[in-house]
Amino acid sequence: MVRYSEELIEEIRNSNDIVDVISQYVILKRSGRNFFGLCPFHKEKSPSFSVSPDKQIFHCFGCGVGGNVIHFVSKIENIDFRETLELLANRANIPLPALDTSYQDNKKAMLKAKVYEINEIAAKFYHENLYKPTSKEAQEYIKKRKLDNRTLKSFLIGYSGTFDELYRVLKEKGFTEEEILASSLVNKADNGKFIDRFRRRLMIPIQDTTGRFIAFGGRVLDDSKPKYINSPENIVYSKGRNLFGLNIAKKGDTKKIIIVEGYMDAISLYQRGITNVVASLGTALTEQQGRLLRKNSEQVIIGYDADGAGQAATLRGLEILQNMGCDIRVLQIYGAKDPDEFIIKYGPERFQKCVDNAISLVEFKVKILKQDLNLENVNDKIKFLNEVAKILAKVDNNIEKEIYVDKISQEYKISKEAIYGEINKLTYRNNNDRKVLEKAPVKSFIKREENEKIDESIIKREKMVIYILLNYPEESYSALKDIITADDMKSKMNKEILTKIYEQYSKKNMGNILDLFTEEDSINYLSGIMADDFGVTDVAKCIEDLISTYNREKLTNRRNDILKQLESANLSAEDSRMLERELNEIILKLAKVKDSVKSLWKMGTNN
Repeated sequence: MVRYSEELIEEIRNSNDIVDVISQYVILKRSGRNFFGLCPFHKEKSPSFSVSPDKQIFHCFGCGVGGNVIHFVSKIENIDFRETLELLANRANIPLPALDTSYQDNKKAMLKAKVYEINEIAAKFYHENLYKPTSKEAQEYIKKRKLDNRTLKSFLIGYSGTFDELYRVLKEKGFTEEEILASSLVNKADNGKFIDRFRRRLMIPIQDTTGRFIAFGGRVLDDSKPKYINSPENIVYSKGRNLFGLNIAKKGDTKKIIIVEGYMDAISLYQRGITNVVASLGTALTEQQGRLLRKNSEQVIIGYDADGAGQAATLRGLEILQNMGCDIRVLQIYGAKDPDEFIIKYGPERFQKCVDNAISLVEFKVKILKQDLNLENVNDKIKFLNEVAKILAKVDNNIEKEIYVDKISQEYKISKEAIYGEINKLTYRNNNDRKVLEKAPVKSFIKREENEKIDESIIKREKMVIYILLNYPEESYSALKDIITADDMKSKMNKEILTKIYEQYSKKNMGNILDLFTEEDSINYLSGIMADDFGVTDVAKCIEDLISTYNREKLTNRRNDILKQLESANLSAEDSRMLERELNEIILKLAKVKDSVKSLWKMGTNN
C-alpha cells in the first residue's frame, strides 16, 4: 500500500502537465479549448481521445477510458501506482522520501533492488573478464568484428567464463540464493548445484532508459547453436517493454531513430558513427516499444533484415507505429543481408545515404506487392493496381495521396482518373461502413444493479448536477447541497460520486476528485462527466433550473403518495383531513415552482 502524502502526490501531478506527458505517446491537435488524438487504448481511425489542459484530465469518447496524468501513465506503461509516481517525480525532478510500505510490497521492492545490483555487478564482472588472458577466444572474435575499445566500454560488452564463476562471485558479495536465482543469471540443477546460465559467450548487457542493468544477451563465438541465449523475463525485465541501446542513443541526436533486429547490428552501426540506433531484443516490435520510439524521436526508420522474415517483421512494425501516428520510414539496403554487413562492406557514408533515402510506408507496401506479381501480365497488373488503390484509400493526407497517385500514374501508365475512381469507390464503402458503426448504441459505463433500467434523461440530469458541482463549486455547493442529496440519485454510480463530493466540500478540501476512486470503471465514468461541457452557457440559470426540477419532482412524488393514501378505505377522518391539507399546500407549491428547464434538456420526470 503506497503511503506518499497527499501533498506530495498533488505536487507530482501539478508538476506534470497532462498535455506535455500525453504528447510523448499520442499526436495531439488542438480543437477549441481541448486537444484530440487517436486513442492509444483502442484502435480507431477518427480521433475521439480528448485531453483537457484546463481540467488536467483525459477521456476517450470511444472506449470510455479516462482519468488524470497518473492514471494515463499507469495504464499506458502498465505499471502500478507507486512506480507511476516514481516515474513522474523523476520527470519533474521531485525527490521522493523513503516509502513506508507493507511487508509484501517492501519485500518485492527490496528483491528488485537486489536484482538490479546483481545485474550491474555481473555486467562489470563479464566486462573485466573480457580483458583477461584466459579470454583469448572472445578477444579474437572482437577483432574479427572490428569492435574498438570505445564501443566495448560504451556497451560494457564482456565475456562469461565457465561453470559457476559468476555464482561464486555473487555468493562472496553476500547475495542470497533467492536473490541470485531471481536475477535469472544462475540456474539450480536437479542435484542442487548452481550453474551460471551464460558460459563461454560474448556478453551484451541490456539497460533500460534510466541506465539500470535489466538483462543480458549471450552470443556464441563460433557457429554452434543456439547463436544467442537471452535472459528470460523476470522481476526487472520484460523484453517487449524495452529497446536495446536506447539509453546510449539518447545521449546523442534522436530526431531520427533507426531500429534494427539484433544487438550486433546496433553495436556495429554505433562503432562506425551511427549512434541513433536501437534493437528490438529479438522480438517482433510491440506497442510498448513503439511508444518508447514515439516518445524519444520525431522519425522512426525500420532497418530490419532484407530477408522474408525481416520484411514480415517490418510490416508488423510499420502497422504498430502507424497506429501511433509516428513518422515512419523503411531502410532500403542492397548487396548485404543486414545493416551490420552493409556498413562493414560499404562504409558509414553510403549507409547514411540509405537512411536519408528511406522510403515511406506506402512505397514499401507497393514494393512488397510487386514482388509476387508479373506486371507484364494484364491480370496481374489489374490486381496490382486494385491493391494499390486499397493502400492509397487509407492515406488521410490529400496532398500525400495526390503525390502517390501522380507517381503511380506515370510509372505504370494508367490515368489518374482511373486510380481515383477506385480509391473513391473504396472510400465511399468505408464511409458507409463507418456510418453503420456510428449508429451503434453508445457504450454505457454505469453499473446497474439487477439490470435496473434508468431513463437516459435522468442519468443526464444527474451527471449535470455532478458537472456543475465540480466546475462551479462556489456558485453551486451551498445552493444545491440541501435540495439535491445523494439519495436523490437513481444511479448507484452517481450516488457514490455525489456522496464523495459533498463529503470533501464539507471538509473544505476538495483536492482531486479522481483520487477518491480506485475502481477503473468509476474513474472512466467520472472523467467522462468532467470531459463533457453539457452545453452550459449560463451557470446561474442552470443551477436555478436544477433546483426547480428536483423540488418539482419531490413535490410531485409526495402528491402522488398522498393521492394513493387517500384512496385507502382504512384512513380515519382526521388523517384524511391532514393529508388533504398537505395536498393543497403541495399543489400551491407546485404552482410556484419554476419550470424553465426544457431549454437545457428533457427532464424525464413522472408528473
